[in-house]
Amino acid sequence: MTDTAAEPGTRLSAWPYWLTLTFVPLILFVVTQGGWMILLVPFYGWVLMPLLDTVFGKDLRNPDPNTPDEELFWFRLLTMIWFPIQFCMVFGTLYYLTRVASYSTLETLGIMFAIGVTTGTVGIVYAHELFHKANWLERNLGDLLMALVLYGHFRTEHLLVHHPWVGTPRDTVTARYNEGFLRVFPRVLWQGPGSAWRAEKAMLARVNRSPWHMSNPIWKYIVLQLAFLALAFAIGRWTGVGLFAFQALVAVWQLELTNYVEHYGLTRKHLGDGKYEPVQPHHSWDSAHRVSGLLLINLQRHADHHLHPMRRFPLLQVYGHDQVPMLPTGYPPMTFIAMIPPVWRRVFNPKVRAWRRQFYPEIADWVPYKTGTLPMPRGAG
Repeated sequence: MTDTAAEPGTRLSAWPYWLTLTFVPLILFVVTQGGWMILLVPFYGWVLMPLLDTVFGKDLRNPDPNTPDEELFWFRLLTMIWFPIQFCMVFGTLYYLTRVASYSTLETLGIMFAIGVTTGTVGIVYAHELFHKANWLERNLGDLLMALVLYGHFRTEHLLVHHPWVGTPRDTVTARYNEGFLRVFPRVLWQGPGSAWRAEKAMLARVNRSPWHMSNPIWKYIVLQLAFLALAFAIGRWTGVGLFAFQALVAVWQLELTNYVEHYGLTRKHLGDGKYEPVQPHHSWDSAHRVSGLLLINLQRHADHHLHPMRRFPLLQVYGHDQVPMLPTGYPPMTFIAMIPPVWRRVFNPKVRAWRRQFYPEIADWVPYKTGTLPMPRGAG
């Protein structure tokens, strides 16, 4: 690695990551006060955090990646307590809005938008950390968090499709060069569930089981989501269901914005006959900005996550500029720019072309990569 130094002696401290719990009193304040206070949640995540990133800069330290789990208790606890917190936050808000408060329709939607920002910014990021682990409790907490945003299939899609096939035509969420987010988002929503079903079908076929077998986790995702929809109905009837679905859409929108930023335009080299090079650090956009890294529990150290998907978030490493393409800021401003495709292309297309020159000077024709017309990877299911 260059530009950074591995520091096995770096002392790990969990308490800064617990700043995400500040969303809890903030949401409580917004739900009970309404009005312009609703703007505090998006301001907190999308304005204040980038400003703090500017003030505090980057964290280029690399802790010892072999730190045992026993020394990471407080890091793990943070992610494991979030499901009951989010459960109470979502359904407590539904109860308050449908049975207690008398807000206008606009205020009600604004509050649920703020809830969706929280379930997307914190809940899905924590779910991602949890379902990457082999531990039964953690993986199931991850499934519960994804069910709270009606996106349970994402676990399958992420683990069985995105990680093995990122940067190839098989991966639904790798945005192609010049492909705007406003085109990517509906495509991912439409293709994702079917892609997850095909991946599980291929897995079950290896043990001679039908995709309709009860061991297919798709059924678990559906049952959990129906249970949460039923609870939303019990609390607020169809209004409760609609508000619950709205916050889920906001959360998923943020998830897919993040996926878009993480891999835009970055493709793995096709070696011929449906074979692609192994995943390398340069197949992810990275950021080492300190405060947004704390908020997103190091999700921005994305290259190392793809190389070591089971590695816990406090141990993820930073790579040098000669190994990974770096984002100019943390994720929040990048996701904002992604919502404005002409601005995004103006900023990032030159960066993708520079990435091509740096890592693949031997490739003369990028058209098949840009159009997604390369063959599907062999064995992709």
